[in-house]
Amino acid sequence: MILVPRMNVLDKVLTLRPTSVVARLGTRSRLPVLNPRELLAALEGVPAALPCVPVPVRPMLPGLLAAARGEDAVLGLMCPHPLADRGAAERFMAAVQEVAEADGHTRPVFLQAGPVRVPRAEPETLEQLQEGIFRLVDAGFSLVSLDVTRLEADEAAEAVRQLSVPVLERELALEVSLPAGAEGSELDGAQALLEGLQRQGLAVRFLRVSAALLGEEDQDVQFLQSLVELAGQHGVGVSVGEAGRRSARVLPTYVAAGVKKVECAAPFERLALAAYPEPVRTSLEQKAEKAGLGAGELLGVMGAQLPALEAQEAARLEALTFAEACEVLAALGASRTGWKSMLFLAEKWGD
Repeated sequence: MILVPRMNVLDKVLTLRPTSVVARLGTRSRLPVLNPRELLAALEGVPAALPCVPVPVRPMLPGLLAAARGEDAVLGLMCPHPLADRGAAERFMAAVQEVAEADGHTRPVFLQAGPVRVPRAEPETLEQLQEGIFRLVDAGFSLVSLDVTRLEADEAAEAVRQLSVPVLERELALEVSLPAGAEGSELDGAQALLEGLQRQGLAVRFLRVSAALLGEEDQDVQFLQSLVELAGQHGVGVSVGEAGRRSARVLPTYVAAGVKKVECAAPFERLALAAYPEPVRTSLEQKAEKAGLGAGELLGVMGAQLPALEAQEAARLEALTFAEACEVLAALGASRTGWKSMLFLAEKWGD
């Protein structure tokens, strides 16, 4: 193995950042925001899944990044509702850059936009969403996730074809959810979608399945293993979304099944909600019920509109976030993947 001097590793890895990321962060930035494709290659054969966590409110960011440094882990940061308003994506990116550079964060991260919900396959809807996805690419995200769970497989493939143009043109990572289908026919729906995407030559990196479809029973593990095998035949990795609603203890099960990426949102949404006074939480819960969302999910949409947390509460939230993130990173096998992936990338592609 060729040994790369430590001082040169980051410089080499920085050359792998997508051009849209460099355009957003600026050439002076030392933050290694990478395409998950490179990170998957670096961790090939390692029993780990890429961790991806949401940032419902800004005070959680220092704790999340500190956990990645403490565990020497790769980390994905997710903006769950990047199209909630016109400035949501840009605010998210600015916050990540400011906190990461203030703390000197130099471990690999990837930045996920979405899942972006695709409610219908009508031309007007897709046209509006495509405009939004162009903005996400320009904002500097290295992964865009499309939620087509409301569409049938053939509709989903066509919607992905239209919406993925700006993502694939920039050679960024694309994730697509399982399409709608009758209970018990998820594998058939997955196969139909994967075949439709393959016919159109669309390079999807992840097929996303909600943890709500999974459980801790043997039959659910078998379904996940079958989905991993099916997706692998098409060169696609499986990701699990909405994980951790019951317990982080189930996370290693996903890794063992061959899942490549896991979104663990629920524990961090609970922490963020608990940081606010009871009247704010009650109001969020009432509005969320009307909107058909979870309260934590709505907090991710409205966080910038809420009063800032008191300094003591913000510091407490940061500390609790750090502890929770360390547990999640360890459960997904991500500990000690940061420097290892950087060495691999510097040696293989950073010339």
